[in-house]
Amino acid sequence: QVQLVESGGGLVQPGGSLRLSCAASGSIFSIYVMDWYRQAPGKQRELVAVVSSGGSTNYADSVKGRFTISRDNAKNTVYLQMNSLKPEDTAVYYCHAVISTLVSGTRASPYAYWGQGTQVTVSS
Repeated sequence: QVQLVESGGGLVQPGGSLRLSCAASGSIFSIYVMDWYRQAPGKQRELVAVVSSGGSTNYADSVKGRFTISRDNAKNTVYLQMNSLKPEDTAVYYCHAVISTLVSGTRASPYAYWGQGTQVTVSS
């Protein structure tokens, strides 16, 4: 079983910064892509940023130049540094990862896992 545990959300004023973290734990063999999604009230969940196992990154146009995604493979952790935050960044942020686990000593097929979500509120 795998768990993704997020931390770092909260309330911040416009123009401020927050850093989200997401740590994966369990019988992990390999972590492939790790990414962050967000969902604002009344809107669909959207992809914010992606980082591959090799470190390649991609961002939604709305956050380019403001957000930075990174990962620490030794810690099975992905980060999202959010700068110059705007009220429209207010949402629940979800960590997502594609992970192969070890089952009875054998590598299982990759599966997508989600964190529980962390609230980010940008308001004065």
